[in-house]
Amino acid sequence: MNPPASSHPGPDQDLAKVLWSFADVLREEGVSGTEYVEQLACLILLKLAHEQSQRPLNPVDVIGYDAWGEIRWTDSQSQLLRYEKTLDRLADRPGNLGLLFRKAQNRVPDPAKLSRLIDLVDLYHWSGDDRTGRGAVFEALLARLTADPKTGAGQFFTPRPLVEAIVQCVQPGVDDTIIDPACGTGGFLIKSFEYLVDHFPPGVTPTQRARLNEGAFSGTELVDATARLATMNLVLHGMTRADAHSCIAVGDALAQPPTRHATLVLTTPPFGRRSMITGDAYAYYRPDFWAETGNRQLNFLQHVHSLLQINGRAAVVVPDNVLFEGGAGEQVRRRLLDACDVHTLFRLPAGVFYATGVKTNVLFFDKPAPQLDGRPSTKQLWVYDLRSHRPAPTKTGTLGSSDYEDFVSAYRPGRPRSERVKSRLFRSFSVEDLLARDRINLDLQVADPPDEPFAPVEPEADLHHMAQEIASELRSALEELTALTEALRPYGVCPDQDSAK
Repeated sequence: MNPPASSHPGPDQDLAKVLWSFADVLREEGVSGTEYVEQLACLILLKLAHEQSQRPLNPVDVIGYDAWGEIRWTDSQSQLLRYEKTLDRLADRPGNLGLLFRKAQNRVPDPAKLSRLIDLVDLYHWSGDDRTGRGAVFEALLARLTADPKTGAGQFFTPRPLVEAIVQCVQPGVDDTIIDPACGTGGFLIKSFEYLVDHFPPGVTPTQRARLNEGAFSGTELVDATARLATMNLVLHGMTRADAHSCIAVGDALAQPPTRHATLVLTTPPFGRRSMITGDAYAYYRPDFWAETGNRQLNFLQHVHSLLQINGRAAVVVPDNVLFEGGAGEQVRRRLLDACDVHTLFRLPAGVFYATGVKTNVLFFDKPAPQLDGRPSTKQLWVYDLRSHRPAPTKTGTLGSSDYEDFVSAYRPGRPRSERVKSRLFRSFSVEDLLARDRINLDLQVADPPDEPFAPVEPEADLHHMAQEIASELRSALEELTALTEALRPYGVCPDQDSAK
């Protein structure tokens, strides 16, 4: 029996719409959508801390003073200065507070507009008992941010209906250690947490409960601003407190072999191909990696293998090039089939992600103990093809939870894979057939009728793959320029302006 879909109420779309509409006002001041949501995160946390310190039963002072009260009741001409001093004061705090306010700057230079934004945040009660209401509002803002073509923030946001479907398939448990090494705004961590709450088993020990509060969930995010959004998201969803130890690390997850391991890894690595951190060769030189490559998705795939404990499981969103790229790609796929039980490939239509034209897949695999007979750990790869039999989604017709129900049903969460049933969209390939394919190409289509060994290759396939490679390189260059711009912002330097001189 499949787990039920989440019963959480939907986001307060009216409030999200009101808050987001103010972003258009601030664009005239040069405030980007990402900067605006970052400002909201800071203000919401201050208001949340104020509410928690003022409640009549079990008040909690997470900041140490009433920062919101000082800002809110200061005259509008002095609010800006008071707010900026508060940001500076909280930047050195440990844990979540430090992460939320480190490098945070006021992006609303007009005192009147800042005062209006403060009034908007003050209208809403952010610390209610409903653990999803406030979080859903923030999630709705993140969705609007991602869908806005002016922000370019799509790489940070995996569509939540897809995340929910993946989480339903892997069924997080109370004993799992769940890690997302490219956590973006924290979607996989939050949906795993909500799944655990909805399916909380009886007889959980105090030790298990304590571990769920601290230690069961962690993530890494390369970009400071995005890590702040993820932390705010986790706080608003009740996963952590603002004054708690941070479960989001800021840095390059690929830089070093992992020191902490997971029973469950869920992640969407960045779609750009090249590393932004390493040197001239754009490759990571790690003893635990099978191949040296500048392809970030291939590196993340190797990193996920290293992150997993024996008998751990993973679901990784990967673009098509990971399935067919030669050289290091072939080597990584061969080693992955050998070392892991790569059991399910979910082919998604183009347009599921907001980065236009990116075709993606979800690769599910487990990490068993090494096979004593030397045979590959993979026996059969089941492929569910949602791409070939339906049109690509559009901005106004994006995939919802119901679009993934058939896949979740075919996956049979918690059931032996021997009970899976072949269908027009779902069939299996033996590891022997996979290893015999040219370059171990896993860019598989489910043939129709299903007794054909492989779907025929479209004449345009090679051209399509080449176009994907070019588009991926361009996206990578844009991401690197965005990261450089963010790094140089404190120094008042803009690469675009410099290059134009």
